[in-house]
Amino acid sequence: MTATAQKKTRILDGGMSRELVRLGAELKQPEWSALALMNAPDIVRQVHEEFIVAGAEVITTNSYALVPYHIGEEKFHADGAALIALAGRLARDAADGVGQGKTVVAGSLPPIFGSYEPWNFDAARAPDYLNVLVTYLAPYVDVWLGETLSLIAEADAVREAVKATGKPFWISFTLDDTPAAIAEGATRLRSGESVTAAAEWAAASGAKALLFNCAAPEVMGQAVVDARAVFDARGVDIEIGVYANAFENLNDGEAANEGLHGTREDLNSDKYSTFAAEWVEKGASLVGGCCGIGAEHICRVAKRLRA
Repeated sequence: MTATAQKKTRILDGGMSRELVRLGAELKQPEWSALALMNAPDIVRQVHEEFIVAGAEVITTNSYALVPYHIGEEKFHADGAALIALAGRLARDAADGVGQGKTVVAGSLPPIFGSYEPWNFDAARAPDYLNVLVTYLAPYVDVWLGETLSLIAEADAVREAVKATGKPFWISFTLDDTPAAIAEGATRLRSGESVTAAAEWAAASGAKALLFNCAAPEVMGQAVVDARAVFDARGVDIEIGVYANAFENLNDGEAANEGLHGTREDLNSDKYSTFAAEWVEKGASLVGGCCGIGAEHICRVAKRLRA
């Protein structure tokens, strides 16, 4: 077991969207999970609270869909600031209430131009949107989380956007989890850049953690190993985290947020917790879940890892 694995493992929350649906919120495109902020904010807070009760020590703001890609340019400019602040406040209220002030709130900074779509990234325009997210989440969050990023340039845009806040930042990349990638044992971002290159960037960036999310559990273990090798070689103390999804195999090139994708019947809470234990053994110290991983999964993960 690595030195990092011997650190206290912190439990992250799981995916927001399916928990919203389970509790009665409407979920549809294009607004996606942002629709619950508009129509059912109490359910958003309830999802946060249920993850905390399940054992999550870190919860993530429901700001992932608060970008023009989902709510449109007009809505973003008219109501984006208020919705972003609401997302932050709901998470903070849950953390300070049910979490008794012990729960960390991570401010979600999503891929601005679409999940799994690195070719759409526009470095010149990204700050215009990221800066709004950062400004209105800042009063409520403890750490920044750039998540489901598909290429290193997206991560660098997040780093620049949060620099002036003085708050720590984590970066989470989504990985190529196509059948071909799994068969190869390859670890690469959806842009094609290697996990090793991403870890080299993280080691020089000032990030406090490098995570991997929104990809199949089967590709995560080797990514942890590859990142750990870079950090050990450089002598840097950066945490590694994993929060995988439960998607059925997507077709190559299919976007993550085109609809409510089917989830794997085999990936129950016991099986997911087995993956989580393997990630910790390989060097991860931040473990949770992404799309399709609910409070039941997080509860089982927390019990297993704390045992």
